[in-house]
Amino acid sequence: MKIYVGNLSFTTTQDTLEGLFSNYGTVNEVAVVTDRDTGRPRGFAFVTMDDEGAAKAITELNGKEFDGRSLNVNEAKPRESRSGGGGGGGRGGYGRGGGSRY
Repeated sequence: MKIYVGNLSFTTTQDTLEGLFSNYGTVNEVAVVTDRDTGRPRGFAFVTMDDEGAAKAITELNGKEFDGRSLNVNEAKPRESRSGGGGGGGRGGYGRGGGSRY
């Protein structure tokens, strides 16, 4: 199961998170999300672990203090797909006025 871990301290590392979550089960992966431009942590991470351990970790760690912050821990939701491109407003590019060109 993939777990979302929010409200992390910017000093929290993959190793410290793995240590915390390994108390509840087998941790398969820890990904601390960083800013694309600066490389700095964005304050949240994803932890992938066995289902039983994940359920226990969510129950035990949600709201608990870690590295001076109260954690937000829950099952990760699937990422919503983003539509490509910016779109043009649906008017067919005929300019202002709303009238047809024909």
